[in-house]
Amino acid sequence: MKTVQIGSGTIRKPLVTAVIGTPDAGASGIFAILDVLSSPGRDWQVLHGETVREPFFLPRLLTQDGKPFSGPNGLVIEPHGAFADRPEPDIIIIPELLLDPSAPLPEVYQPIADWLRAMHAKGAILASVCSGSMLLGQTGLLDGEDATSHWGYCDTMSRNFPKIRMRRERILVPAGIGHRLITAGGATSWYDLLLYLIGRFAGPEEARRVAKVFLLQSHGQGQLPFAGLTARRQHSDEMVKSAQLWIADNYMKANPVAAMASNCGLTERSFHTRFKRATGMSPMDYVQTVRIEEAKQLLETSEMPLDEVAAEVGYAEPASFRRLFGRMVGVTPSTYRRQHLPVNLSIREAN
Repeated sequence: MKTVQIGSGTIRKPLVTAVIGTPDAGASGIFAILDVLSSPGRDWQVLHGETVREPFFLPRLLTQDGKPFSGPNGLVIEPHGAFADRPEPDIIIIPELLLDPSAPLPEVYQPIADWLRAMHAKGAILASVCSGSMLLGQTGLLDGEDATSHWGYCDTMSRNFPKIRMRRERILVPAGIGHRLITAGGATSWYDLLLYLIGRFAGPEEARRVAKVFLLQSHGQGQLPFAGLTARRQHSDEMVKSAQLWIADNYMKANPVAAMASNCGLTERSFHTRFKRATGMSPMDYVQTVRIEEAKQLLETSEMPLDEVAAEVGYAEPASFRRLFGRMVGVTPSTYRRQHLPVNLSIREAN
């Protein structure tokens, strides 16, 4: 914690934590960060009749100009102030941003990226949640470092910031000298980030208490079990689009890549080159992505035996299906089904 010398003793000062506010920022993430970082030393003590301690963090919602803004859902949010009101924050957190994953970061964010880079040079810790990594990536500070993001933005990050080593499977990635750059995965990974920061600066016991107060549990298995396996469709090649539409209905057939090439009137080699140029994926990788996503749906919504699930999506050998599923999803098919048991139960109860 930050301390200040007062005579012969020291006092602890709360860490000024700036949360970036923009019209693209989700309100739930913003207010969750403000609430949870205000909790250490207070909420547990109130619940147990103990003396409330001095705060460990001083979270403040800041915008570039300090004016109220309307978020993606139309809620008007009033910040605590402008960036200039907190010239040297200790920690800066970028919440999730509702951005187009197929497009670069809007130019309006460049002045904020410049401010973030300047604050980091003064010693601030920079952290992002979910798609907020796009803004952190724009600073250039993550070049040459490991990072993560929401699974739906990892490919976007790789395209726009090729020098960053994206770790799609990770929920939390501290990086840089002194771990002053931190990226967190999906939208609710804000609590993985906050528990990390609380444990780091207020101590492990405070982090455990906050987790108990808010019923928070870290995503210990990473984010792959939660990821939708995205297959890129935004391109202008009509022939490849036709092949993608065909595979959506025929992914379970044997030798689907050969069939797609034949339907397009191309050799398999020519089709492979054209398909990858349009989608960024090989035809077989695309087929496997579609198959595994369909398998996830069957595991979530049915009690079909695993071998039958494998056959249903096009795998004659269940062992091969299990290996591929584990590699792409991060857990075995049976583990995935157990994790989604509440979904299965609610479907049965509704019927």
